[in-house]
Amino acid sequence: MAARTALSRERIVEAAIELLDTRGESGLTFRALSAQLKTGAGAIYWHVANKDELLAAATDAVLAGLLTSGAAGATPQGEIRAVALGLFDAIDTHPWIGTQLSRLASQSATLQIFERLGRQVQALGVPDGAQFNAASALLNYILGVAGQNAANARSQEPGTSRSDVLGAESATWADLDPADFPFLHHVAGQLREHDDREQFLAGVDLILAGITVARR
Repeated sequence: MAARTALSRERIVEAAIELLDTRGESGLTFRALSAQLKTGAGAIYWHVANKDELLAAATDAVLAGLLTSGAAGATPQGEIRAVALGLFDAIDTHPWIGTQLSRLASQSATLQIFERLGRQVQALGVPDGAQFNAASALLNYILGVAGQNAANARSQEPGTSRSDVLGAESATWADLDPADFPFLHHVAGQLREHDDREQFLAGVDLILAGITVARR
């Protein structure tokens, strides 16, 4: 019983997050977790039933602060931006969270995020018939773009800088025939200089602007 007390669920979740951050979801196995915690798999199963439960617990632990209610006095737009940026940063640091959140809409963390966004949509005065679509658009944009940004960053070879990648891609766009690709040719320089986080938030603001217009 002493071993079970020492090996708490919290310790298991912390070790799982470390494995997920360093090895990805495929690297999270009960064998690897047992080795890291220096215990047997049976002791871990005493606290968590399976990998899905462990992934859900790890996601909840990382997002615990974000899933609580926001600061008093914040506007609905400010609340939505805070949720969006919090998720963007969390997924950038822990890319596996993006996959986990998009896997099942019924997962605890996803439900809480959707609820928090939905309440702010209601606070904006969006008509009942448009609330689900407005909140869904925000949720899908936030999870999709944040997840893709994290995946792009980790698809590069170790030691490759973001400026190198964007510089090479920008040069490719600049070399396109402006007759066939007038837009990409025109914005090639913006691609090289843009900030992912600022661009992400600009997209959130565009959706919020659309929601405001639709409400009127």
